[in-house]
Amino acid sequence: MLRSLRVRDLATVADVSLDLGPGLNVLTGETGAGKSMLVDALALLLGDRADRAAVRTGAARAVVDGAFDAASPELAARLDAAGLDIADQVVIRREVSAEGRSRAWVNGSPTTIGVLAEIGAHLLDLHGQHQSLELTQAATQRRLLDAHGDAGDELEAVRAAHAALLAVREEHQALAARRDEALRRADWLRHVVDEIDAARIRPGEDEALAREAGRLAQAGVLGAHAREALALLDAEDAGVRDRLGRLARMFDQLARRDETVTGWRELLDGAWASLDELSRRLAEYADDVAEDPDRLVTLERRRDLLGDLMRRHGGTLDAVLETRRSAGEELDLLDRAELDLAGLARREADAAARLTAAAAALTIRRTRAAERLAGEVTRLLPSLGLVDGELLVQLTPVDPIAADGAEQVTFRARLNRGLAERPIAQAASGGELSRLMLALKVALARHDEVPTLVFDEIDQGIGGETGGHVGAALARLSHQHQVLVITHLPQIAARADRHLVVQKGDRGGIATSDVRVLHGEDRVVELARMLGSADDANARRLALSLLSAAVSD
Repeated sequence: MLRSLRVRDLATVADVSLDLGPGLNVLTGETGAGKSMLVDALALLLGDRADRAAVRTGAARAVVDGAFDAASPELAARLDAAGLDIADQVVIRREVSAEGRSRAWVNGSPTTIGVLAEIGAHLLDLHGQHQSLELTQAATQRRLLDAHGDAGDELEAVRAAHAALLAVREEHQALAARRDEALRRADWLRHVVDEIDAARIRPGEDEALAREAGRLAQAGVLGAHAREALALLDAEDAGVRDRLGRLARMFDQLARRDETVTGWRELLDGAWASLDELSRRLAEYADDVAEDPDRLVTLERRRDLLGDLMRRHGGTLDAVLETRRSAGEELDLLDRAELDLAGLARREADAAARLTAAAAALTIRRTRAAERLAGEVTRLLPSLGLVDGELLVQLTPVDPIAADGAEQVTFRARLNRGLAERPIAQAASGGELSRLMLALKVALARHDEVPTLVFDEIDQGIGGETGGHVGAALARLSHQHQVLVITHLPQIAARADRHLVVQKGDRGGIATSDVRVLHGEDRVVELARMLGSADDANARRLALSLLSAAVSD
């Protein structure tokens, strides 16, 4: 429920605060007093586009604050999903600067206009001429029918089944496309697999071959160096190891005379062991790098083969092996594709059957709801000035079944005697659409979870007794929702639980609008003004009569 609204520097509004309550809240005032600005302020809280032209002349920014009760679990979940604080109240602030910049906060935290619109949808339903036009749209009509029929679960089941069918159908089509592509390329794929398999490639082989070929190409020089190094180690009388032997004997003599040098021999023994290992490796290396022209030719041929494969299949040996793996998978696909496609066809048929069943359950719900909704609205229309009015809800089958069901929902109306029913966009004027929407809101009141309903222009084109009936309908609606109505009709204003009046004045040479709550005699005066003249005795008597009649109802 909307507890309070404060508007500052918006168009003609300098600084206005509205304290609202449960039931029927009515806002009246002379034409041009600024009632529409308060509707615009509410629209800003719901995320409407900001217009810098709406900022009051001379002001730096327009500011709108609204405080709402936060009782809905869905609203709490949405606040939590947006990372916003959850409290007993939701306080929304919207600022529009004179330069056109817009900012928004929820419970003191900055947020985006998109999030504001999502949150606002759980708090307030603003109904004006634009929303009346929405009633002519198929999506709105389907949503209203499903709400009346409590068809939310069935609709979600259809949407889930439809999404599942699309998913398996896409999987089926994708596999069939891959199968067809593999068939088209089958000969080439087999050639790739055969030639790569024939090469018997080992990972990293190209690098090993390059190293071996490099050694063989320099075998003479490398062998000579290795043999020369080996000679330095093992030459008699001048070799390193011969000299170490002499050194060992000298250490033995020192150790016999001085025990403190005994540990030196261990160091020498370690050096001796390392030189033995080095000598062995040098000998092996000298043998391995012996010149072998035949082996070098073999290596170069192998490198040419691998190089050719790399040039044609990705540039590296890993890419060649990946090409083999991928080609093999495509060929394997051909072997199992028909079996897999048959399985997907069965899954697709099962998904289609589940969608058909879910859509049939939704159709049953909608069929029953269509009859009830049409009957309830039709019974309300005469009291709203549409004496011969009749609403019909038409369900037209669609094929294939869509995400929203197996039928298109169309509201059709016959509003004048002797005329054929037509889609409401063709059958109803703007004022008639507003009253149709009011009748639908009354019929849907128990299903509508939005706590606050705002009606602007609901009294367009009506008056007299019909205005009284519209007021009665709004009063009934206010038993289940907080209702705020902007009206020119005293028949509606007389039924208010809370009556506010907008009055235009002058502040600093600039036109301004103010709002105050009416009680007692002030309310009689305002109703008399709406009836013709606040000073007219007959108008005052009629105003009192309207108030008395509203209380007795």
